[in-house]
Amino acid sequence: MTISLDQTGKRFNYDWIFRGVSLTFQEGERYAILGPNGSGKSTLLQVISGAVQHNEGTVQYSTPEKPIAPDAFFRYCAIAAPYLELIEEFTLTEIITFHTQFKSLLPGITPAMAMEMVGLEKAAEKQLRNFSSGMKQRIKLALAILSDVPVLLLDEPCTNLDAAGVALYQGLINQYGHNRLIIVSSNDEQEYFMCKHHIRITDYKQ
Repeated sequence: MTISLDQTGKRFNYDWIFRGVSLTFQEGERYAILGPNGSGKSTLLQVISGAVQHNEGTVQYSTPEKPIAPDAFFRYCAIAAPYLELIEEFTLTEIITFHTQFKSLLPGITPAMAMEMVGLEKAAEKQLRNFSSGMKQRIKLALAILSDVPVLLLDEPCTNLDAAGVALYQGLINQYGHNRLIIVSSNDEQEYFMCKHHIRITDYKQ
């Protein structure tokens, strides 16, 4: 999977968040979008994901076999972000089952294994509204990283995680991130430790 941006820009009202972004994200590579809080990192990641529409330029998706329509890209990616909400009335078992109706887990991974990997197997029948913020973040990371998709989009993935949670995140990436395109929006090095390519959002400010 390749994602190409050509002179892409996004504005809110009359203020440009970024402009003139021409980048190609290649299959199997790892990229970090860096910048201070409020600089537009998350907005760029959302434009890449297709969740937010850009105002100028293009965003294109393709596999080695064919181009992918923008409205079909969601089938090829998984995203974890602090602003994504979980259905709080669901139990942990129910949220994983619900998720797998849209995206399969990686081959060989079962819902029970996913819970155990993030240390939440004892909370399988507990409603998510009773989970701590750190537990919810572990779930978001598991649902994204363990989905059988070629692209991972991670926005501040260690939000609300303690040291054990950060180590868990890094372990999941090391074990299951191979051969996937990974893009991380962050200003914390422990979140983008695996990224060889660094993109500074401030380079695209007007």
